Amino acid sequence: MSITEILIILLVAAGTFFGFVAVVGIVRLPDLYTRAHATSKSDTLGIILTLSGAALVFGADLAVAKTALLGLFLFVTNPTAAHAITRAAYDQGIAPWTTEGEE
Repeated sequence: MSITEILIILLVAAGTFFGFVAVVGIVRLPDLYTRAHATSKSDTLGIILTLSGAALVFGADLAVAKTALLGLFLFVTNPTAAHAITRAAYDQGIAPWTTEGEE
């Protein structure tokens, strides 16, 4: 197994791990604001790592440029969309989760 193959496996495995962290964040966290934070951060990192692994698989090709542009697009739009969603929720009066009143 070459160094490139090991790097591809590590990048895709790390991307899968961070994707899994995003899923756990959606399931386990209590409200929209914390869920949006968990998914926007870890999902973006997972996508970037997985696309980096895919770019290494393609080698020097036009597909690498397309993969890089896709990664750049997702890097900008994923956190922006999460911000827009949480801002809209705040404007609608959806209160963040607190521990007040719970014992």
